[in-house]
Amino acid sequence: MIAFLFRWLRRLLKLVLVLLLILALLATWMILIEPRWVAHRDIDVAVPDWKGPQGLKVAVASDWHIGHEAIQRVMTVERATAIVQDINAAQPDVVLLPGDFMSGQGEDGTTPEQIAAVLGGLKATHGVYAVLGNHDWWTNGPRFTQALQAAGVTVLLNESAPLPGTALWVVGIGDRVTGHSDPAQAMRRVPAGAQTLTLMHDPASARLLPKGTGLTVAGHTHGGQVWIPFYGSIVAPHGWPRTQTYGWVNVGRQKVYITSGLGVSIYPVRFNMRPEWVMFNLKAAAKP
Repeated sequence: MIAFLFRWLRRLLKLVLVLLLILALLATWMILIEPRWVAHRDIDVAVPDWKGPQGLKVAVASDWHIGHEAIQRVMTVERATAIVQDINAAQPDVVLLPGDFMSGQGEDGTTPEQIAAVLGGLKATHGVYAVLGNHDWWTNGPRFTQALQAAGVTVLLNESAPLPGTALWVVGIGDRVTGHSDPAQAMRRVPAGAQTLTLMHDPASARLLPKGTGLTVAGHTHGGQVWIPFYGSIVAPHGWPRTQTYGWVNVGRQKVYITSGLGVSIYPVRFNMRPEWVMFNLKAAAKP
């Protein structure tokens, strides 16, 4: 009986050790590896009656959450600089930045000017456009706007601007969480029937957009950072559906691409939801 008990205890101990090893490997992956394993995704978008340049390359990079603490914040200035270089190497025609450039509220000493110096290195034929996210407003929205503008990034707050050399318009919608979202105001200058490149931080802002064609992108959700198969993300911000935190999602009358973003927020982990920046290739849809 005693010999049987010892054998059972040894098997139980082995099982516990195996489980602990699995948990340790999983934690290593979630904390140290996947949050830093940035994906570059290429997505073709066929637009009916496309009025823009054929094959227009639009890079989208959201939710950088740049800070100085390499473990907790993940996205350091050095890492962000390397990503900027990768985006530039892909030679985008347009760059869209849907907000949340700051990690936290700059508690670790990171400043809007330091972040703007990094993002100001982005290069695109038709320009770099940004909207502010909730973390940017919580830090200092006007200061962020001034710093980014001084670095050559066009910041849009419920505004639109014609894309130079094309028939397209860029529309930037303010952050909803901090009370800055006004889609109607953002669309006010856009001519009837014009196609747009629309960016916003919170995808919920798209609920108030009129139906249009072009490209609409958002960030904010991070894809939940942890995505469980057949369940969805373990969290979703501010009441957003946890099964609609990533990829193409129908919001109101718009089809919106919600990116998983580049950084992390609240907890420095990712699982089954890699950070990403996306290059959209816009072209005319084949006529039936």
